[in-house]
Amino acid sequence: METHSSSSSFSTLQSYLQALAQTPRRLARRAPSVSSSYEELSRVKARSGSDMQRTLRWFDLVGLGIGGMVGAGVFVTTGRASRLYAGPAIVVSYAIAGLCALLSAFCYTEFAVHMPVAGGAFSYLRITFGEFAAFLTGANLITEYVMSNAAVSRGLTSYMGAAMGISTTKWRFILPLLPNGFNEIDLVAPAIVLILTLIICYSTRESSVVNMILTTLHILFIAFVILMGLWKGDWNNFTHPGNPQHPSGFFPYGASGVFNGAAMVYLSYIGYDAVSTMAEEVRDPVKDIPIGVSGSVIIVTILYCLMAASMSMLLPYDMIDVEAPFSAAFRGRSEWVARVIGVGASFGILTSLLVAMLGQARYMCVIGRSNVVPAWFARVHPKTSTPVNASAFLGIFTAAIALFTDLNILLNLVSIGTLFVFYMVSNAVIYRRYVMVGRTKPWPTLSFLCLFSLTSTIFTLVWHFTPPGKPKPFLLGACVVIAISILQVFHCMVPQARKPAFWGVPFMPWLPSISIFLNVFLLGSLDGPSYVRFGFFSALAVLVYVLYSVHASFDAEIEGSLGQKNVEIVEESRQSEEEEDPSQKV
Repeated sequence: METHSSSSSFSTLQSYLQALAQTPRRLARRAPSVSSSYEELSRVKARSGSDMQRTLRWFDLVGLGIGGMVGAGVFVTTGRASRLYAGPAIVVSYAIAGLCALLSAFCYTEFAVHMPVAGGAFSYLRITFGEFAAFLTGANLITEYVMSNAAVSRGLTSYMGAAMGISTTKWRFILPLLPNGFNEIDLVAPAIVLILTLIICYSTRESSVVNMILTTLHILFIAFVILMGLWKGDWNNFTHPGNPQHPSGFFPYGASGVFNGAAMVYLSYIGYDAVSTMAEEVRDPVKDIPIGVSGSVIIVTILYCLMAASMSMLLPYDMIDVEAPFSAAFRGRSEWVARVIGVGASFGILTSLLVAMLGQARYMCVIGRSNVVPAWFARVHPKTSTPVNASAFLGIFTAAIALFTDLNILLNLVSIGTLFVFYMVSNAVIYRRYVMVGRTKPWPTLSFLCLFSLTSTIFTLVWHFTPPGKPKPFLLGACVVIAISILQVFHCMVPQARKPAFWGVPFMPWLPSISIFLNVFLLGSLDGPSYVRFGFFSALAVLVYVLYSVHASFDAEIEGSLGQKNVEIVEESRQSEEEEDPSQKV
């Protein structure tokens, strides 16, 4: 049996080498170890020192959700997704992505109401699938947020240029020594990121007020854009390209183009995920979180579809500017409108940056509480009640990425990271409803999740790679029948192990299963290089876990800061009693 001295695994080189020699045993002990919601709300939360203040209400969350989502999607990804993938059917792409986001939002809401902590998906997976799954997801979340914020900040400089009538080449310059995609230096984007970092370090409440002001102004600009598009636009642009040689019709690239576009614009729904990380700072989680998360997704989906329709009316899809589609659509016919849209887009992108940077800092803070990254990140400043260390570190890192990385590279990486995390949370909410440690066997639920994901994957592969012909519809139909059969058998044969006391995903397990299917399908719409980059960052996360995180986590367990490999039955009993008795409100 492994012995462990009172010193840390990292106190000396010899201690670290001894720890590495015990890596297989430590992995077997810590990787599958699960926490409990009781532990996350007590001992783990206490590692931050000071508490975050509960100052947010449902309207703050709706404002943060709208501010976080609108801007990143419409003003950065719409032009690229419409011109290259969906055409005028970008409206349908946004509706599909919005449905997928809403179903995932239901899953997030159930967890956030039950366990109102700042860790979002990391905490949800840690109490469900264990430490390693949570760390891998958390690492992808941090990558997702950093890359997304870097992408949005570079998109902001494009719209600032459109508002001022200045080309971005005036403040971007090329470094020939760097490879293509990383050689265009932008000095404005990192400056904006660093200014917002100072704001979120100061106060969460004040950050919410700033967001509400900017979001209100932004909504006025959105209404203006929609009305101007309907007034100045031409319905013929929905079906006629600018170049007759290009594909025509509302679906110029077919159904596959619509779903490829949906996968790209899915970046625009990252904002609601950031709202879930504010749960620790909400006054009444049971009431405010469901309204804030789901309400903001519904409102934003409607706004996205209307704005995408407005843009499609203004210009044929093959004439849309990829970098700044809305400003360019008015350029030449209403120059002052183009300037106004540039200003409005700048407000929207600023709010999305602000909310996303709030979210990424809280993810890193809670990951620090679990000891899989240095506990320095977990500290909450006693005066500001904000995770200053995590905010400052990630702000500087984001600014560095925004300095030199091309927008297209960032967007593809972010989309796959987002879909992977939403897929994991959808699986987790089903697993947690049907499995209780020490009381029910996990294998029926795990078997269902594996079979359903496999069927969804086969459907996706057939959709994308099977040539058109008679066998294709038959294979797709067979996959749908098998998936529904698996779902129905599971629903009838396996009873739920727990019922949520306050708020739960309706129509369990149907809605989370649809979310799983849509996330898998959208993952299949992304290109090969996206998977290469995703695999690289995931492998890097695994390497960090093996070389550092598992040993730091093991040290914390020995010192008593973390629980044992599995949650104690007594804690599960206490948690079960809390869920069955709604009067024991968290």
